[in-house]
Amino acid sequence: MEENKMNGSATPEKAEKNTMEEHIVMTPTKKTPKSTTIRMERMLKPQFQDGGVMHIAGGDHKGIVINKEVNLNDDSNASPHLFLQFKVFLVNHQTNTHVQEKRILRFWFKSELNDDQQMHVAQDFFKELVSPLEFPRDYVGFIKKIIKLMQLRYSMIAKIEVELCQLEELEKIPSRPTMKRGLLITVGRRWADQVSLDDSVLNSKTEVTDERVLEMIESAYPTAMTIPDMAKQLNCTEEEVHLHIMNLEEKKLIRPVETANGRSYIRIVFNEKEVKVVRQMPTVVSNQQPTIAIITSQYCEKLAVDAMIENKDTYVRYTTVGESNVYTLGSIGAHRVVATKLPTIGHTRAATIATGNTTTRLLGCFQKVDYVFLVGLGGGIPHYTDYNRHVRLGDIVVSAPKDNSPFIYAYCENVSKQDKENFTFDTKTWLPQDLVLQDLARSVADSSNDINWSAYANETIENVAREEIDFSRPPSNSDKLYMSLGGKDVIEVDHPLPLDGSANHQQEGVPRVHFGAIGSGRHVVRDDALREAFSTKYGIVAMDHEFDAVVDSIHGNRKESYVFIRGIADYRDGTRRKEWQPYSALMAAAFTKAVIAALPPPEFD
Repeated sequence: MEENKMNGSATPEKAEKNTMEEHIVMTPTKKTPKSTTIRMERMLKPQFQDGGVMHIAGGDHKGIVINKEVNLNDDSNASPHLFLQFKVFLVNHQTNTHVQEKRILRFWFKSELNDDQQMHVAQDFFKELVSPLEFPRDYVGFIKKIIKLMQLRYSMIAKIEVELCQLEELEKIPSRPTMKRGLLITVGRRWADQVSLDDSVLNSKTEVTDERVLEMIESAYPTAMTIPDMAKQLNCTEEEVHLHIMNLEEKKLIRPVETANGRSYIRIVFNEKEVKVVRQMPTVVSNQQPTIAIITSQYCEKLAVDAMIENKDTYVRYTTVGESNVYTLGSIGAHRVVATKLPTIGHTRAATIATGNTTTRLLGCFQKVDYVFLVGLGGGIPHYTDYNRHVRLGDIVVSAPKDNSPFIYAYCENVSKQDKENFTFDTKTWLPQDLVLQDLARSVADSSNDINWSAYANETIENVAREEIDFSRPPSNSDKLYMSLGGKDVIEVDHPLPLDGSANHQQEGVPRVHFGAIGSGRHVVRDDALREAFSTKYGIVAMDHEFDAVVDSIHGNRKESYVFIRGIADYRDGTRRKEWQPYSALMAAAFTKAVIAALPPPEFD
């Protein structure tokens, strides 16, 4: 049975027993016209002087001490172990104005906790503090709740510093939260917090639009889709789908093809004149055989990879029954490569397994492939308190083993949940025999080398600016980070920043490259608590959309060197945030090109 929480909190009875000699001392430390800083610290009685004390509480609040003045002789300059920050809206009922306020919580812990335990304790503390059902209604209630949580439940927290900063005055609270289709929940009469609900859990009928129908056809590419199949997946009538099909045909984005199931529709590629439709793949001479295979699953991923390939030819083998295949052959540096897109129709387990069959056909058709790259989108595992471990949208994750996770890919097939804190994961993991691709990726990511992989991406953005997909980077303020509070409630929090005095590794608009295991499994993707527990146990850095059948096929075909390279498009599994998908796919493709270019040239017999 796996623990979801670390031993940083305690029951009230246990905490009282362990901290009978301790007091929680509150001290105002700094005040400016627009900010207030207050420190709550765990102390033994001899450590504080009665002369500076304004109030020593008794009764239910015994053990709480309020200082009346700033204590300048403290160690507040010592860097906190970690911190969290979020925003709230304050309402002034006299002036009917709203002030946006940033609240920063800085944490110091007792020495018994390691880094992972500190992170879990801080997140659990924060979730209790901002729980929508018990959200403090004023400043006094907010500070009081922090003190009581420290006293009764979180005995391993040594000190918390709270900074309250007024940001700007607004005429009214925003009409909706910053997350699309979220809910703005007002807590109390004084102020409100942005609490959003993920629309993926609402079970509501999906709105049928041109974009949604096109997205479905792109997902299935190169396999064609019939109108009845689309209507079934969209939970709408065939007449609704037909209206959007007519619009997409008029825009020259799709075209009809005849299959055994009747008239079907397929995506028109921007440079379709260069695409060759064949019944069988032509024979490739020995010295032109690809030694590298690149596997993608989403349409924008395939376009991004193709943009990195020179002297390319694309072959589409249509079938009237079953799945079609698309292969793009060309060169990256000194290497011959073949890139394909897995046809994914729906999100069933059968559809996922079919992708493994497509991989088997790819590797059977091109038997000189030595290296396999699985390139595309993923969902980052955010670290709310540690900047160095935090994965953001647009970043890149390379699958690589670490000490706590000696594998590169983990698939969770099932989860047994005893209660809300204890889980058992039925998990399968994979590790390639040869880690040469991971070693090369680390070399490419090393800022001290001469490989400027991001230049490949910038060049592509300029070259394809007028084509069908915009690969440019979305605005940074669209990268919103939410923390689950349990159930369907989430709160928007700020991205963690480097601690004071540490080097800032993030240049504005430049992705960071992370290394670690990639995970998958619909059970852990859909549930925030399970995803967090699974990621912590297995050292997961990113999640993707169930590639276990593909990895099984790679192993079955005895390919000893393979790597996942994922551009982060959301904080789930890479399939949710359409806005970031093209850019993140391009970042993954550009980094892949740099790794391939760093490989030694192949030797042919």
